[in-house]
Amino acid sequence: MSTQDNPSLEDVMHHRATTFQLPDPSTPDGERIARRLHDEPFIWMTTVDAEGTPHPLPVGFLWDDAQSTLLTYSAPEGERDRLGHIRQNPRVSLHFGSVSDDVIVITGEAFVSSTDPASDQQPVWVEKYQSFFSRLGMTMQRAAEAAPVPIRIRPLTLRYVRTPR
Repeated sequence: MSTQDNPSLEDVMHHRATTFQLPDPSTPDGERIARRLHDEPFIWMTTVDAEGTPHPLPVGFLWDDAQSTLLTYSAPEGERDRLGHIRQNPRVSLHFGSVSDDVIVITGEAFVSSTDPASDQQPVWVEKYQSFFSRLGMTMQRAAEAAPVPIRIRPLTLRYVRTPR
């Protein structure tokens, strides 16, 4: 039996959090992580309230290779608690919801971006989410009005657990 058929525990479970740096995209692990950051429509973002209670919420996002940040959009403060949580504690965690793929968990610091345009003015966002919002009966303009606050997340750590193939 080859080591591919019977991977070591270390090969399968390298789940220690490491300082954030994407693996080389030419490697199998790097390719899988890059693909999910670019192609997955949603990622779970967890914020924490003043009492320490975690609040997970699936969010649309874009991975920005140039800045090594994630971009998402939020409803205004008062309509959702997310912005209040981020103002109190900018530390967030992010993970993908699939159970059949590799596990990727990112921790980071979130901040309201003053430089990003509205989501309907962000061509890559429109390309990624127009079909989704259309199925909900929403225009991109209406979606941008519902979630007008751009949030950037600067990754701090990465945990990656490879699922045996």
